[in-house]
Amino acid sequence: MPVHTAIIPAAGMGTRFLPASKVVPKELVTVVDRPIIQYAVEELVRAGITNICIVTSEGKEAVTHHFTSNTKLETALREKNKHDLLEEMLKLNGLADIYSVTQNEPLGLGHAVWVAREHIQDDPFVVLLPDELLDPSENFLAEMIATYKSTSTSVIAVDEVPHESISSYGSIDPEPGTGDSMRVKALVEKPDPSVAPSDLAVIGRYVLAPEVMNILESVKPGSGGEIQLTDALAVLAERGVLVAQRYRGRRWDAGTKLGYLQATAALAFDHPELGPDFRAYLEQIQMVSTHA
Repeated sequence: MPVHTAIIPAAGMGTRFLPASKVVPKELVTVVDRPIIQYAVEELVRAGITNICIVTSEGKEAVTHHFTSNTKLETALREKNKHDLLEEMLKLNGLADIYSVTQNEPLGLGHAVWVAREHIQDDPFVVLLPDELLDPSENFLAEMIATYKSTSTSVIAVDEVPHESISSYGSIDPEPGTGDSMRVKALVEKPDPSVAPSDLAVIGRYVLAPEVMNILESVKPGSGGEIQLTDALAVLAERGVLVAQRYRGRRWDAGTKLGYLQATAALAFDHPELGPDFRAYLEQIQMVSTHA
């Protein structure tokens, strides 16, 4: 079955990004010249997915409003002959068909995915966590979708992280093999490095068979009463129907302050208009620091 729908969980409170996220949802915090949520939607569009459901919570309506038309703004830009900006706004409005559902209680990532079940129906779907920002110059998600189509098996993205950092992620136990796609025997959520099955961490990109929704419906809440997506993925691994695809590009956790700064610096460095001046400024800072 073709993969043409996606879920973006965006209901979290963004506590790692306080105080910036106290009023402005963390998904709308800007990295260079666009908010984090726009990078997520553009990544999906690059992979051929334009039917997108954003899962929000009370008070975060602005996340989806970012992609809707603002007649007053568009009229002002038109009257002031700011056609480049107007074209950019119109392009943003037409990026994709974007819907939203509300997660009324913070009951975990698995629950956030499950509340979008009516949007998904019985189709395979993508789950994309916007905090995990992948290199926008690549199209890794399209590779994952191709793997799903060729295997008819759910696919998760993994990246090798430093051994001491694996406790911050889900860790997979992969079957031996070669190449960047591998069967997953088991998953362990945030393991102690001494018992982690590997340093391959799950990084927030999933192409999932529709059966995942049925599994989530039967998964029992864990710690804190939350329903975790990892628990559903563990069931798929036990059944032998889960594949991991290794990502080898640049990646930033833009939901943390340091990761946000790293993403901003890297993407500003690459920006076609801002890049040259920004690189010159970085060199200037480095010279001042060296001679200080």
